[in-house]
Amino acid sequence: MKLSTKGRYGLRAMIELAQSTEEGPITIHSIASRQDIPERYLEQLMAPLRRAGLVKSVRGFQGGYILVKNAEDITAGDIIRALEGPIAPVECVSEVSPEACERSEHCVTRDLWIKMRDSIAEVLDAYSLADLAGKTPRTAAREAFRYKL
Repeated sequence: MKLSTKGRYGLRAMIELAQSTEEGPITIHSIASRQDIPERYLEQLMAPLRRAGLVKSVRGFQGGYILVKNAEDITAGDIIRALEGPIAPVECVSEVSPEACERSEHCVTRDLWIKMRDSIAEVLDAYSLADLAGKTPRTAAREAFRYKL
């Protein structure tokens, strides 16, 4: 399973929001420039994050985006699922609605795909946005190495 730029950029944008909670609403322009993400692309990423109940937009002169929940209550898995969809290395073991497969009863690889899905979900759900927002790049890299990501 390979994450697209939607997942990677969206996670970075959410970390930026978590690190900036004290500042109030953060503009798309500010997030984009701090995280080196194209503004137009970032605007597209905010819609599914808003629909998932993770962010909300504040209109007006001092407007921008804020987190709806505390950073401790949002996991990396929540963000990735909102942007990429259910976690699944193959469609027949999707978290939400696995596709019916005529071979599922006799599939020798199904257990492998399920364990892979569950392992990925476990790692993503183990990290809150607060965990990620508090990490320096160096400690984050050590953690990733420990999990062999």
